[in-house]
Amino acid sequence: MNARTPPEQLEPMTHTHRPDHLSNAHLDALEEETIFILREVAAAFERPTLLFSGGKDSLVMLKCAEKAFGGRDGTSGAGRIPYPLLMIDTGHNFKEVTDFRDSRAKELGAELIVRSVEDSMKRGTVRLAHPGESRNVHQSVTLLEAIEEFRFDALIGGARRDEEKARAKERIFSHRDSFGQWQPKAQRPELWTLFNTRLQPGEHFRVFPISNWTELDVWQYIDREQIALPSLYYTHKREVVERKGLLVPVTELTPAKEGEKVESRDVRFRTVGDITCTCPVESTAATAAEIVIETLAADVSERGATRMDDKTSEASMEKRKKDGYF
Repeated sequence: MNARTPPEQLEPMTHTHRPDHLSNAHLDALEEETIFILREVAAAFERPTLLFSGGKDSLVMLKCAEKAFGGRDGTSGAGRIPYPLLMIDTGHNFKEVTDFRDSRAKELGAELIVRSVEDSMKRGTVRLAHPGESRNVHQSVTLLEAIEEFRFDALIGGARRDEEKARAKERIFSHRDSFGQWQPKAQRPELWTLFNTRLQPGEHFRVFPISNWTELDVWQYIDREQIALPSLYYTHKREVVERKGLLVPVTELTPAKEGEKVESRDVRFRTVGDITCTCPVESTAATAAEIVIETLAADVSERGATRMDDKTSEASMEKRKKDGYF
């Protein structure tokens, strides 16, 4: 299933338009598909986990999981999510996001497992080329160590096909070999929503229940369901510098370089991740409804507009996925 907003409904939006003029009826089908996949994981695997960063996509998945196991209205009283939440922390994540992650897990009464790239560095399994190197790519090592530690056989992630070309190659149930590697040419067919979940010892699956959602779908759903998000997703003042076509936040980890002009701008983050590779976009959108309008006009994917690590080469994401990345 691949629900999309009909083109005729994507009429040009002006400031006089309201997002409720944009149909969101297709969200019911997307939500139903996601709930089906989340339940399928619970039924087919012994030790699944839900990757939970506190970002918008993982919060949308969490909302669907609440509905899948706690009742259609999303109340948690009818039942708990039957698998733990897992976060791979680089140690350089935005505090607003990690604080929100912790409070949301506590609110749900869910088990939250956090494993740190810093711990992998102490063990010597991660070695940085230089102290200023981004730790983002090294999450793969820590993730594979967590998989071995807890013997996870399915990891549920919030990746979507519209994010990046390598994401578009993924199946919903993406098979990983005993080394945790993704082989794009060895992906299994998924006809008529039939998923082959057979595993050999040591293998696992990455499962992407919101594969068929777009960034616009996510924001429409957040608006409809009134899902709380970290404040970084909405407009705020931040010191930034322009670098290689991106607005780089000025922080202790990402200081301004000699000759760069530091400016205070109204920005928001379309996606959040490691501080060293995640950039905001200029925006005055203060609500999910306003972001829906902005997203309609966007002509660059959220990763293309905000992630420094995806600009190193055309195959950046695909190479990292083959090495075990999300």
